[in-house]
Amino acid sequence: MGFDAGAVFDVVDLIGVLANAILGGAVARQLRMDPIGFLVLAVLSALGGGMMRDTLLQHGFPVALTNPAYLITAVVGAAVAFVVRLDGVWASRVLLVADSLALGCWSATGTVKALGVGLDWLPAMLLGLLTAVGGGMVRDIAVGRLPVIFGGNTLYATGALIGSAEMVVAYGWGQQNVGFALSIVTASAVSLIARRRGWRLPEPVEWRLGSLTGIRWNRHRKEKP
Repeated sequence: MGFDAGAVFDVVDLIGVLANAILGGAVARQLRMDPIGFLVLAVLSALGGGMMRDTLLQHGFPVALTNPAYLITAVVGAAVAFVVRLDGVWASRVLLVADSLALGCWSATGTVKALGVGLDWLPAMLLGLLTAVGGGMVRDIAVGRLPVIFGGNTLYATGALIGSAEMVVAYGWGQQNVGFALSIVTASAVSLIARRRGWRLPEPVEWRLGSLTGIRWNRHRKEKP
């Protein structure tokens, strides 16, 4: 029996859906929501990125709506988060690893789907990034907080962007399975190592242009009581 790379990637994909659904449910638990809140946040977190990608591509219905395994897995994740408080050390580590693996898988999936319908490499990478981090972003917006990928946290979206770039190169060489494998390994490694070592993107610098407008503005600030 030969190695079925597609089956492995499907398993990683669904593990990511489950992990992100549980993470969405964890946010609902923090906000003391009811079961509907758990379900909505779990589905948004687990499937939001892929649904936005498929909607933008306009090539059939979103996969999350045509393949029942996705919605079922997301509902299971919501139920697990509702009945079990998964805030222990080992539970957090398992969810972190599963989420990191899914990060690379989803960035590669979004990229290859965009390339497959004829988009150029840059918009394909954008959709790969959206697939990987869009669900968590929509979840955070839904509960009225700044999405965690916008800063103040260790590298996460950066790993997805690197995975998307690797998929672009591998796709051009006709090696999609290699691209999936590289994306999963690289994105998860960047995410996990960055969390362990505290790697972050640089914050805005405080350098100011010495323009006339800037000087006047600074003087005005000094004159204020």
